[in-house]
Amino acid sequence: MTTVASGDVGAMLDGFQRAIGVEPNFDSCPVRGVLDRIGDKWSTLMVLTLALRPHRFGELKRAIPDISQRMLTQTLRDLQRDGYVARQVFPTTPPAVEYRLTDLGRSLMVPLAGLVDWAVRTRGEIEAARAAFDGENV
Repeated sequence: MTTVASGDVGAMLDGFQRAIGVEPNFDSCPVRGVLDRIGDKWSTLMVLTLALRPHRFGELKRAIPDISQRMLTQTLRDLQRDGYVARQVFPTTPPAVEYRLTDLGRSLMVPLAGLVDWAVRTRGEIEAARAAFDGENV
């Protein structure tokens, strides 16, 4: 079973309250907009893939085979818009385009690494909880 020290959670919640104020107003929560972008599965997979090295569009498509071309394009545009990914066009015929993480995108790797580590450590517990839930709710 996974446990978290109450002081760790308390410090995190104190930071959360400082960020949003005493009474939560989730309409103006600064975390909400960030999580809207990086919280979806495609953005996270894209950032993790680009953390390894810059990729061309086709390389990203092969690295994340179950993503549609439309969703890959939209996710890249969204990550560019938020400043996590940079797009570089090379003056070749046909033009070569490469995507890479920006400094802001690379800074996301620290918290994402923690989430990935947590997911790897707790995967068995999560799968057991799902199986138990599904067994009771069939």
